[in-house]
Amino acid sequence: MTDSTNGRRRTEPERHRGAVTLRRESLPTSTADEKLLDSSNRREWKTKDAWRSLRILSEFVEGFDTLADLPPAVSVFGSARSKPDSVECEMAADLGAALAEAGYAVITGGGPGVMEAANRGATEAGGMSVGLGIELPFEQGLNDWVDVGIDFRYFFVRKTMFVKYAQAFVVLPGGFGTLDELFEAITLVQTKKVTRFPVILMGADYWSGLLDWIKQTLLKDGKVSESDLDLIQVTDDVEEAVQIIVDADAALAATDGKR
Repeated sequence: MTDSTNGRRRTEPERHRGAVTLRRESLPTSTADEKLLDSSNRREWKTKDAWRSLRILSEFVEGFDTLADLPPAVSVFGSARSKPDSVECEMAADLGAALAEAGYAVITGGGPGVMEAANRGATEAGGMSVGLGIELPFEQGLNDWVDVGIDFRYFFVRKTMFVKYAQAFVVLPGGFGTLDELFEAITLVQTKKVTRFPVILMGADYWSGLLDWIKQTLLKDGKVSESDLDLIQVTDDVEEAVQIIVDADAALAATDGKR
């Protein structure tokens, strides 16, 4: 952010809540999700949660209204901590560009690292770049390559938007948040809560240990089936990843045409 008085970038943190901007002593010490899920304040549930439900509803309305006119889109996930010159950021930028050239909007969490690289790739290729931010204790804000950005208070509202408007998930190396999105997507497809769409892992070396554990522990112990493993596809080839998505779209369109 630029300080209008001297042209320098403002360094202090800030948080946006709709039309409201909070800085310095006005910054909250907790997040809306934390307050909603905090069981230590049960006495407040009847007085405050009813009002929170309206705020939650408004986030759904804002998200649905803003994203309804997007072209076909792909959600791309990965670490906010990845450095710009890392292999995964370079791959994310190439992926964002390739998706844009194939006619897809790119949706990310709107943060730095892999997310910023994917947004940048899409924008530089002339595509639509979307960022779905989230209120966090360590404020990071939306990266500069986002064309359409929404800041959410509640994780579960944001997650709905990632799934509802995506033709596929592409997951690059990341941490707990990335794993959360990966396994939620697989679970939704596995349990037929959503129409099946590709879930693609990029960064084969990074994911190999996890995939080996799934096969050697979960599959061996009967916790998942062989067909469940087919829900995940792995490639380090950007063109192959995009082709998987294009082919899945074509197959879905053909199926819809027969109904």
